[in-house]
Amino acid sequence: MFQFSDLPEISTGSILQLKDDLQFTNLLIDSRKNILPKNTLFFAIKGDRHDGHQYIEELYKKGFRQFVIEQPISATNFPQANFFLSRSSVATLQDVSGSLRKRISIPVIGITGSNGKTIIKEWLHQLLSVDFRIIKNPGSYNSQVGVPLSVWSIKGHHELGIFEAGISKPGEMTKLQKVIQPTLGILTNLGSAHDAGFKNRLEKLQEN
Repeated sequence: MFQFSDLPEISTGSILQLKDDLQFTNLLIDSRKNILPKNTLFFAIKGDRHDGHQYIEELYKKGFRQFVIEQPISATNFPQANFFLSRSSVATLQDVSGSLRKRISIPVIGITGSNGKTIIKEWLHQLLSVDFRIIKNPGSYNSQVGVPLSVWSIKGHHELGIFEAGISKPGEMTKLQKVIQPTLGILTNLGSAHDAGFKNRLEKLQEN
């Protein structure tokens, strides 16, 4: 179980405001998700098309009290809220899930490659679920945010993890490896998908 006050030890950043040192068991990046506010930590992610900071006021009115932000905010406008100011909300999301993964010592299969990750993951799940209680990515939740959200779902009763990881540019696999911490890796193939993000196929192969 994690407390809000644990965040500075888990990830780079600092607590901007701490009203009540609450536990968090749910991670949220989409304000539209129908999730109870209690024990939920919201990550305000700023992207090319959306800025999660725009939804903090809306979530606060709904009862959410724990926020990870990556740009300064007037915390006094949210007197009952906790705020952790991070260098990157995505990085903190990955750090939080990676910390949970370290606590759970089960074998984990990591799957990557240009194509076929999801189908291989589902095949393995179908074959091995007869003998193991398995946790896996839902659908093709294999991105920089999809992977940590999937890994966060690991529970004490799980006996095996099967997670796929997709990348589109250098440096991303290193980050996902720290989240998944695989004990066995599978590379499906090396194709043309996401070639534009790399100098050449060799760089992409080395990244995988």
